[in-house]
Amino acid sequence: MAGSKGSALGRRGPTQEGGTPVGDKTEKATPKRRRDERKKGNVLLVQDIIAVATLIGSVMAIRLLFPIYVERLREMFTYCYSFIGKVGEGIPIETYLGEIVVQGVVVLAQTAGLMLCVTMLMAVVATFAQTKLLVTGELLKPKFNRISPAQGIKRLFSLRSIVEALKGILKISILLYFIYTSVQDLVLVASNYLYTGLPDACRNLLEAIFFMMLKVCMAFTALAGFDFLYQWWDHERKMKMSKQEIKEEYKQTEGDPQVKSRIKEIQRKMAQGRMMQQVPAADVVIRNPTHYAIALRYRQGEDSAPVVLAMGQDELAMRIVRKAEECGIPTIENVPLAHALYENAAVDQEIPPDLYGPVAEVLVYVYKLANKLPAV
Repeated sequence: MAGSKGSALGRRGPTQEGGTPVGDKTEKATPKRRRDERKKGNVLLVQDIIAVATLIGSVMAIRLLFPIYVERLREMFTYCYSFIGKVGEGIPIETYLGEIVVQGVVVLAQTAGLMLCVTMLMAVVATFAQTKLLVTGELLKPKFNRISPAQGIKRLFSLRSIVEALKGILKISILLYFIYTSVQDLVLVASNYLYTGLPDACRNLLEAIFFMMLKVCMAFTALAGFDFLYQWWDHERKMKMSKQEIKEEYKQTEGDPQVKSRIKEIQRKMAQGRMMQQVPAADVVIRNPTHYAIALRYRQGEDSAPVVLAMGQDELAMRIVRKAEECGIPTIENVPLAHALYENAAVDQEIPPDLYGPVAEVLVYVYKLANKLPAV
């Protein structure tokens, strides 16, 4: 970045955890970074989605289970009324109080218990759907920065806190608006209830409450959708990495490039050393005057085709030629064949079949020079 050190520091913005300036984090998070953050429990989890899921589950449960609730409550009232005559006969109410309490607990479990189960199920499903079945205890570990007054004040005036406050105000406004409009509609038809039976009036009132809650659910669902988009953007922003962090991660996973380069250099030298040790066992070295050299061996009865013992380019080629000359191994200059062998053959492997003919001609020539042409 151009400019003096002081000006660079002056332009730095707020920092994230670890002290790295937010402005320096310009690269998308790597898969390893995402896996590591997931192990820590740092995943996208929108609480509003969980709240909306439980709200919708509760409203639908009330809608479907309401007849059961009415029946259980009716049975409970009938059961309680049955004791009125006994109490009038002089029997103390304390005699039946325990039995009434037990029956009340049973009815409560059958009504509120069903609602609680539905709510818990919807919350669990909404949570695991967002976290992809993540279960971790990292978030339960104590972190002292959470109780730091400075960090608390910083969080209080952060962008996230402002968004949460505006979101809370919007939720309350939506809820009050729907309650107001629903009550206003009921007031307009309230006089009709004077001429309506109690069951029909209750049914109509419950329908009005249900549709009001349905509107609230739809509005909160839309709000949760926008909140999801914002939190996804904020999560991705916080997950970004600096170029230096990516380099450090690469060093940790792939190793330091300088170290890897050094290891490759050592391996290359070791391979060259092994090749040079095999040159004395060659029958011929085919070379391009200065650029390529290929040492070949052919043992009748042992090799099904000529085998490449060593090959090299430039300096290594000259070393192979010098080694061959020291060992009295003939070297043949054949530019096209040297190019073809270098491009298509491999060390410790047989030559390609399409080069059998040219190599055989060279070997025959060499054998004739040495007066050791193999018998056919």
